[in-house]
Amino acid sequence: MNEVLAFPTEAGAILASLFLESDALKLAYMFIPFVVFLELPLNLMIWMGVLRYYTRRIYAIPTQYPYTPRITCIVTCYAEGQSVQGTIRTLLEQVYPGQIEIVAVVDGADQNADTLQALRDIQPEVELYASRRLMILPKVPRGGRVSSLNAGLQLARGEIVMAVDGDTSFDNSMALHAAGHFRDPNVIAVAGSLRVRNWHQNLMTRLQALEYMITIHLAKVGLGEFRGINNISGAFGVFRTNLVRKVGGWTTGSAEDLDLTLRLKQYFGRHPGFYIPFEPRAMGHTDVPYTLLGFLKQRLRWDGDLFFMYVRKHRNAFSPRQMGWWNVIMGVWYGMLFQMVMPVLIVLYTLWLVVVADPGIVLATFILIMVLYAILTALMYITALVFISERRGRDLRLAWLIPVFPFFAMGMRVWSLVAIINEWWRHSSQESSMAPWWVLRKSKR
Repeated sequence: MNEVLAFPTEAGAILASLFLESDALKLAYMFIPFVVFLELPLNLMIWMGVLRYYTRRIYAIPTQYPYTPRITCIVTCYAEGQSVQGTIRTLLEQVYPGQIEIVAVVDGADQNADTLQALRDIQPEVELYASRRLMILPKVPRGGRVSSLNAGLQLARGEIVMAVDGDTSFDNSMALHAAGHFRDPNVIAVAGSLRVRNWHQNLMTRLQALEYMITIHLAKVGLGEFRGINNISGAFGVFRTNLVRKVGGWTTGSAEDLDLTLRLKQYFGRHPGFYIPFEPRAMGHTDVPYTLLGFLKQRLRWDGDLFFMYVRKHRNAFSPRQMGWWNVIMGVWYGMLFQMVMPVLIVLYTLWLVVVADPGIVLATFILIMVLYAILTALMYITALVFISERRGRDLRLAWLIPVFPFFAMGMRVWSLVAIINEWWRHSSQESSMAPWWVLRKSKR
């Protein structure tokens, strides 16, 4: 019994001695520049932006009248079945005095008869709302999400167009908070916030809920204060209709959200006043993959499309003349260096460390790095909880994941590199499930 109790003590002493090894500290210091020059400045910028947002909200003078132009919500539907009715109801129940017209586009209507019927069943319910209108557009040949969005855009009569997924629901004040920004004529789009709706399902969904809380709900508040939003989420984006039409609508088979954002930003050089704010109170809720395989498939597509957009399709767009200096800096820093170069550096550093160092030194260095990331995660989490969260009770139930999250983030970094290599070598963006193969072959150039 005494021997069993003595084992943890001896293991702790060995681990402590490894931390004190000069080689371990030296190797850890070699990793620190990745954090100091890429991640820490970004985190400091986010913290400053959050404090600015919080202070501005305290001293803000409310407008006398809300800005309530007509909104067209394009709901892209594919295989949602009865759950699409939940999305429609959350749009009907918006506390928004203006008109909201909902254009529900059913992609591949013959194969998705259940979704089409669910929309027809809810039509009588729509008639109970005086300022709401539902148009159902069955699209028989499947053309993908982009073709659905463009079909809905042709019918849009609103000054503002909102692109949403058929499986996304919303807080009832979403439209009011999002539309208010368009009072400023320089606002060409608004990025809404997203939460994980099935967060309580298992460990995988809880980790993604914490990720969304930090990387979307917190980070975009901070970046938005400095006009540094790089992407408007495809699950929930709000745009000025005439500008979307001016750039030709949506034009690619996958990653259409980042593609449209980058094409809109190419007007910023000619119109320096244009900007895209982030509105955390415009809240959407979406389901995330609950299995490891589903999660890996999703991130393989997301990170591969990121490489395709930044390196292949829009590599010539990053010039101050087209996007303005600030958007070029944010695109290169956050879009390229942080999201694409960092995974390469981290994986190469880890492989090099395993080759050149003793196993004990590798273990000590790895633990030291994970502790560093756990501290950063805790600081970001506390900032989000104190200054931004509108559901603190729910978010508090994610606190126990903070020590685990660095390992999850490390795994995502490694998988990002896999996705980048997969897209670079195999052009995997042409194999996306977001559209039929013939659409992807035609649109990917």
